[in-house]
Amino acid sequence: MKRTFCIFLFLTISMAVNASEISGYKPGKVAYDVSSADASDINNILDRISLLQKIYGSDPFESSIVIIIHEGAIPLFSTSKNTKYREIIERAKSLTHAEVIQFRVCQASAKMQGLGKKDFHDFIQLVPMADAELVKLQHAGYAYLH
Repeated sequence: MKRTFCIFLFLTISMAVNASEISGYKPGKVAYDVSSADASDINNILDRISLLQKIYGSDPFESSIVIIIHEGAIPLFSTSKNTKYREIIERAKSLTHAEVIQFRVCQASAKMQGLGKKDFHDFIQLVPMADAELVKLQHAGYAYLH
């Protein structure tokens, strides 16, 4: 656990330095399409999301970052007794504190995997269908990232 915290602290500090070096971007609205079952892919996406939030200045009135989780990524965000992905859950939850970042899980995909609302942490919202949610967000002016 101590090693994990040190790695997380190092990544956070290094991202803070990178964020201060990046300028010229106005806050915006972004929708991430996340379906990978690979924990390293998810950690990479969480790094990118965290950096983008810092670049945007963590202003919930000017920016919004929504992560749509479906298919293979769903088990990585569930509350199952398997603690294998606990660090991912903790990172994801910590990113929501500034109210710029939201995590949404596809209910249709979760249901096909035998998971329901009770299988997810309270910071994760269930939406009826990932594809429809992504289209809705794009109509609302969100940029699509995969």
